[in-house]
Amino acid sequence: MNPATTAPEAVAQPEWLALVMQFLPFIVIIAIFYFLLIRPQRKKEKETQNMLSAIKVGDKITTIGGMVGTITKIKDEKVMFETGPKQEPHQITIERWAIKSVEKKVSDDE
Repeated sequence: MNPATTAPEAVAQPEWLALVMQFLPFIVIIAIFYFLLIRPQRKKEKETQNMLSAIKVGDKITTIGGMVGTITKIKDEKVMFETGPKQEPHQITIERWAIKSVEKKVSDDE
C-alpha cells in the first residue's frame, strides 16, 4: 500500500478531554442557572434582610398585605405600626418579616 494514498488516521483525543466535552453542556447550563437565578435571589434576600434590620420607630412601611402605616414600637420580631387617619389611628402588630418596603422617617408636614 502506498502511504500517500491512504487516508490519515484520526488523531485520538485523551479520554479525560472527551469526558469533559461530553459534560460541558451541563456545566454551562448550571453556570447560566447560577448567574441568572440563584445569585440575584441571594442578593435580593440580603437587601431585604438589611432593610428589615434597619427599621426604626417613625419609618413609614408597607406590609405584604398592602397596609401602609408608621412604625410606633419595635420589640424583637414584632413591629407595631399606626395606620388610618390621624384623628382615629389604629394600632396593628405584625411580624417583622411581613414588611414589604420601608420609607425612612416621615416628617410632621404630612
